[in-house]
Amino acid sequence: MQNAGGGKSGELPITNQEGKPVESNTLLLVLGTRNAHKAQELQELFAPLQLEIKTLADFPQAVDVAEDAFTFAENAEKKAVEQARHLGQWVLGEDSGLVVDALGGAPGPRSARFAGPQATDEENNQKLLRELEGVPPEKRTAAYVCHMVVADPQGEVRARQEARCRGRITTTPRGTAGFGYDPLFEIIEYHRTFGELGLLVKQRLSHRARAAERLLVQLRHLLLEQR
Repeated sequence: MQNAGGGKSGELPITNQEGKPVESNTLLLVLGTRNAHKAQELQELFAPLQLEIKTLADFPQAVDVAEDAFTFAENAEKKAVEQARHLGQWVLGEDSGLVVDALGGAPGPRSARFAGPQATDEENNQKLLRELEGVPPEKRTAAYVCHMVVADPQGEVRARQEARCRGRITTTPRGTAGFGYDPLFEIIEYHRTFGELGLLVKQRLSHRARAAERLLVQLRHLLLEQR
């Protein structure tokens, strides 16, 4: 089956290191998330590959994948593999969250559900502040972690990357940009939280940006090898 660009349906586009297409094949890459904020970040980060990008919100038939694994890597792989097999599409599975040193790595893979299954960002932030009450600044170190997995329509893992962004948890929320724990996550070198730095800076410094940058390189190599 041919797509509008002349390539086979589901075929990956070939790009050079500058992100320019070698030919006009176009891949539909499904971002394995319904989170609008996360989808916006990912769409910007993967723009150099010039893909057609959709999210699970565009697929009513998408399955709900249980995020019940103990690591970011396992959750990301589940999201990519199970959804790719179900939809018959290339799928990017991503799992990310916050690990706080003083809490033994919590909230970890449960970051989005730290204060409960349906917790809001504000509720999660307030719980984190309660857990760290009385902890001095030098011991409030933390990291955002992101693990990304790309699976092909058969559910085979074709690429994966993980990255971290180190910082520190503040004692009060600062800034309104971003989402999740961004108003509490301070980049020490900048003396600003992600909530204060905004999306453009976050796209250069964040765990998600770093993982995507590495994954882009891996994908380009994979795509060229397939030709």
